[in-house]
Amino acid sequence: MSAPTTQVIRPAGAGHETLYVLLLCLIIVLGAGSVVAWHGETQDVAHLESNQLDARRDLSAAEQGIYADLRVTLDEIHILRESEQALPAPKALADEGFAPFAQDASSVSRGGHAWQLLDERAYFGASSNRSVAGSFLMRISERSDAPPDIWLNRSHPATAPTALDETALSATGWQQIVAQFDAGVTRQHRH
Repeated sequence: MSAPTTQVIRPAGAGHETLYVLLLCLIIVLGAGSVVAWHGETQDVAHLESNQLDARRDLSAAEQGIYADLRVTLDEIHILRESEQALPAPKALADEGFAPFAQDASSVSRGGHAWQLLDERAYFGASSNRSVAGSFLMRISERSDAPPDIWLNRSHPATAPTALDETALSATGWQQIVAQFDAGVTRQHRH
């Protein structure tokens, strides 16, 4: 009889297979990362001046509503000015139901602004509730295709400006509202 032989059979190791799978995953992640980096777009963010506010980032909800209403009503103001050869009075705009000049529940909840026409060149809305919204000034250009020129003053109390040029407005605490249309705004998560 011969001596028994013992043969040791090692189990198939998963070590090499695991290593190969991990290397494949690493290659895929690096490849995907390089594709994203290669095709990524740089965002040109326009910087605001110290006397400017961004319409979407820097305004309260009530101020954004008034700003939007003023932009829409501006077209109607230009049409009325062409037909009447003068800017319509805030009372006439309120009677026609144009926001934010009309005194309704919406205008009260947005600060209860009292509107007046300044020198046939601008509309001034003094806020009665500064904790909700500041006072607004909308300068009217002679050109009907000019972009809206709307200013905000949150100081307490804001009075109607005597000079309507940019330098004088900035010196008295007014800030111009600027609408920037960049894709980055929709991707911000402020918590």
